[in-house]
Amino acid sequence: MSIKIYNTLSRKLEILEPLEPGFIRMYVCGPTVYDYNHLGHGRTYVLFDAFKRFLVLRGYHVKHVVNITDIDDKIIRRAKEEGRDWKDVADEYTKDYFYILDKLNIQVDIHPRVTDHIKEIIEFIQLLIDKGYAYVANSGSVYFDVDKYDDYGRLSGRVDKQLWSQEQEFISEKKNPYDFALWKAAKPGEPWWGSPWGKGRPGWHIECSVMSSRYLGKQFDIHGGGTDLIFPHHENERAQSEAALGVRPWVKYWMHIGMFTIRGDKMSKSLGNIIPLREAFKKWSPEAIRLFYLSLHYRKPQDFTEEGIHQSQLFYERLVATVNLLNKLSRESIDPHKLSDSDLEILSRLLDNRRKFHEALSNDFNTALALAAVRELTNIVFKDIQYNPKYTLVMKAYQLLREYNTVLGVLDKHFIKPSEELKTLLDEVISVIVEVRKELRKRKEYDLADRIRSELEKKGVRLLDKGLETTWIIVKK
Repeated sequence: MSIKIYNTLSRKLEILEPLEPGFIRMYVCGPTVYDYNHLGHGRTYVLFDAFKRFLVLRGYHVKHVVNITDIDDKIIRRAKEEGRDWKDVADEYTKDYFYILDKLNIQVDIHPRVTDHIKEIIEFIQLLIDKGYAYVANSGSVYFDVDKYDDYGRLSGRVDKQLWSQEQEFISEKKNPYDFALWKAAKPGEPWWGSPWGKGRPGWHIECSVMSSRYLGKQFDIHGGGTDLIFPHHENERAQSEAALGVRPWVKYWMHIGMFTIRGDKMSKSLGNIIPLREAFKKWSPEAIRLFYLSLHYRKPQDFTEEGIHQSQLFYERLVATVNLLNKLSRESIDPHKLSDSDLEILSRLLDNRRKFHEALSNDFNTALALAAVRELTNIVFKDIQYNPKYTLVMKAYQLLREYNTVLGVLDKHFIKPSEELKTLLDEVISVIVEVRKELRKRKEYDLADRIRSELEKKGVRLLDKGLETTWIIVKK
C-alpha cells in the first residue's frame, strides 16, 4: 500500500514519492545545546526515529541527518551567566543529547555540528550575496533580502508582511524589518570567526540550510521538526536555500510534530515547567516514555500527564509478557498436520492485524491506531493462542510482534535468542581465560600456559599469540 504523509507546505495529504526511487533523504532540526534535553525535545526525536524505522521496514533506504547547533545566542548567554567557556557549555549538553538518544534507542546517521561547518556557511552566504539575495550592513552583518524571494510566507501561511518582522535588535541596519541575519557581526566578548565581511558568527537559519544540503544534496525528500520551527526558522531556511541553490522545491515534504505541553502550556524555562529527560528516566522507563510519545498522532499537541506515562508503562510490561509467553509457547507448541477451522480463523485475524498496523502507519503515520493494532495482537495471544499453542499460530504472532517492534523500538533486548546470549557469555569466558594465561606467561609459567592453549584447541578455540597479546578464533563448532 502507498504511504501518505501530511505536507505542511501544501497543507494536504500526499503520497510519498521520493526524489530517487527506493531512497529517502531526511533532515530533522536537532538541539541547540545550551541546556538539558527535556520531555518536549524527546517527542520529536522519537517520532522521527520511529518514522524512519517504518520507512526502512517498508523497504526504503533512509539517510537520516540531525544537526547540533553548538554556537548560538542562548549558548553564549548561558556561558556568561555561569562564567564558563561557551565550548564547555556546548560540549556538556551535547553529551546529554547523545545520552538521551542512547536511552531512547534512537539512531541517527549523521550529526553535523555548526562549528565544524563555518567554511561552508561562509561560502553559502557569499553565494546569496553574489546572486543578489543578501546584503552586507555597515556593521559587517549580512542579511537575507526577503523581498527578493517571491514565495516567502507560503510554508507558514504568513503572507502579510506585517507578520514577518524579525530580530528587532538589528532593525536599524536592515533594509526591511523582516529581513533576517545570515551572519552576525561579532560583539565584544563573543566568539567569532573571520569572514569576508569581518569577524562574526553564523545566524541560526543559515546553519541548517548548509548542513542539510551538504549531506543530502541540493534537493531532498523530508524536512522535519516541531511546529514551533515553522516560522521563522523553516520559512527562512526554505527561502535562502531555494534562492541560493536555484531549485524549487528544495524540500519535497515538510513534516511537523505537534507541541508538547504541560497542563496546556509549552515547556519553557520561564514557566519553570521543564522536565529534563535525564530526570524523567529516574521515574519512568525509557520504553514507557517512548510508547507515550507514540500513543498520539504526531501532528496533534500532546499534553504530559503522569497517568499517561503510567499507562504506557503498563502497556510496555504487557508487551514484554507477550514476548516471554510466545517464547515459552514456541518450546511447547504443537505442530499439527492440519489446522482446525478455529485455528484458521485465528490465523486470519493475525493477518488482518498486520494489515491494520501497516494501514495505520501508511496513513500519515498514525501511531495511535498502530498501537491499537499491537494491543489487539497481545489480546489474541493471551486469549486465543495461549491455550491453543499451535506452532503456526505461535510463530506467526511472534513474527508480527517482532515486525512491529522494528518501528516501536522497545523490545529489542527481549528478542535476543538464547543462543546469542550464550555466545556472548562464551566470548566473555574465553576473554577471562586469555587474560589469566597472559598473566601466567608474564610469570614465565609456560607449561601451564601451553596446557591452556592446548586444551582450548581441543575444544575448537585457537589462540594466536603476538608477544604477550593474544587473539582467538573459533575453528570448529
